[in-house]
Amino acid sequence: MLSVGDEAPDFELPDQNGQTVSLSDFEGEYVVVYFYPRANTPGCTTEACEFRDDYDEFEARGVTVLGVSDDPISDLEAFEDEHDLPFPLLSDEDGAVASAYDSYGEKNMFGNTFDGVFRNTYVVAPDGTVAFAYENVSPEGHAEQILTDLDDHGA
Repeated sequence: MLSVGDEAPDFELPDQNGQTVSLSDFEGEYVVVYFYPRANTPGCTTEACEFRDDYDEFEARGVTVLGVSDDPISDLEAFEDEHDLPFPLLSDEDGAVASAYDSYGEKNMFGNTFDGVFRNTYVVAPDGTVAFAYENVSPEGHAEQILTDLDDHGA
């Protein structure tokens, strides 16, 4: 897990519309980079919809929200459409970006072992360093926690 103060790895990934998005596009701003395992699963839907529901609050603070999973673009497009998500969903199909953020690796579910995305979130500060790091987050209330932390730290 990256720590507060670490340099956030830059990346370039396609979003749900096939447009390239880079972390460096948001230099000088706070950016929430949240990693989630799979579009349209219960926990991931809860998390995405909470970011959607609080999106105006993030915008009011000048904070960009980026969701990252190893889903293909077509799945992300359907996820966005079904839940009216107002922020970019980025496709990291090979897990390279998630790996750079210590958010990809071996998982066990129902007796099966596979590689996948861990539910971690990083808030990147305007200077490109990690301002907040959240590991193995609970989807419910997570967006609100980030807003509270940003407020508590004058961000």
